[in-house]
Amino acid sequence: MKSLTRLCILSLVTLITATAIAGCGAQANQQASATSQPVLTANAPNTLKPGINRVTFQSEGEKLVGNLYLPATYKAGDKLPAVIVTGAWMTIKEQMPALYAQRLAQQGFAALAFDFRTFGESGGKLRNFESPTAKIEDIKNAISYLQTVDAVDGNRIAGLGVCASAGYMTTVAAEDDRLKALITVAPWLHNPQIVNAVYGGEAAVQQRIAQGRDAKAKFQQTGQVKTVPATSRTDQNSPMFGEIDYYQNPQRGAIPQWDNQFAVASWAEWLTFNPLLDAKNIKVPTLFIHSEQAAIPDGARQFFAAIPSQNKRFVWLENRSQFDFYDQEKTVNEAIALTVNKLRTNLGTGS
Repeated sequence: MKSLTRLCILSLVTLITATAIAGCGAQANQQASATSQPVLTANAPNTLKPGINRVTFQSEGEKLVGNLYLPATYKAGDKLPAVIVTGAWMTIKEQMPALYAQRLAQQGFAALAFDFRTFGESGGKLRNFESPTAKIEDIKNAISYLQTVDAVDGNRIAGLGVCASAGYMTTVAAEDDRLKALITVAPWLHNPQIVNAVYGGEAAVQQRIAQGRDAKAKFQQTGQVKTVPATSRTDQNSPMFGEIDYYQNPQRGAIPQWDNQFAVASWAEWLTFNPLLDAKNIKVPTLFIHSEQAAIPDGARQFFAAIPSQNKRFVWLENRSQFDFYDQEKTVNEAIALTVNKLRTNLGTGS
């Protein structure tokens, strides 16, 4: 266990940042099953079909591209509860969001996985820019989009955030009452104290923030995006430095669609983002799924304790790494079973 924890923090500064930060799919055959089905383009009314439907919608002037997963039993006229599924930082819809969305559709839910602005197939000029502010707005616009979809009951929309996007999803839940339930899986929820502990102390954090601001200013002046590899075994500037199998193994998360790039401008927003401030405003039914051996469990524990609602549950799975939650069959199945039970209790299922 100590080695797992050490692996978690040393990924960026030591190995714990590599595992923890990287934390934010299934084996090759699982990911293939989540993305290799025929994909139908379905923005027009009455064109939705069971399986994967390619969709687009607008967010703050940019086109976002997503996949809307519908159950095999779906038929025109159904009004299904829906789940917006978002993944770890720097990831795209074909990674862990695809796996979770597919599994939720198998359980009778409509599930939307999409690329945030500047990632994957979605628009945005400052590519691979990890902006909590932008991603929170994108999730809100995804809710707006789902409320226009014939197959979705617009009053039964939930959010499931994995790793870093759990922080974005919790902010949406605190600010937007259209989200009716909140699920976080292996949530990365940090505050300034946790940031300093993970990223090498206050001086190192401030240095990265300054680098981020400089890179953002350069982009605004020249249009040039300064990037480093998102993960690397050799480049210590990478935010996920070290041996990180999920992001470096083509049979797992290192899929061809993923750029493996990190915009240096991201540091300023990422390191100053503090989702724990929103915990007191969470009023919707909430489920947290985590492990003591995964990334920064103390942040999730603090956040959960501050949620005033009584309709909340925290499930700790034993001896799971952060990356087990991304694509390992046993862990994903347990997380999905817990999620489905929570959503059926609070949103119902079927039309």
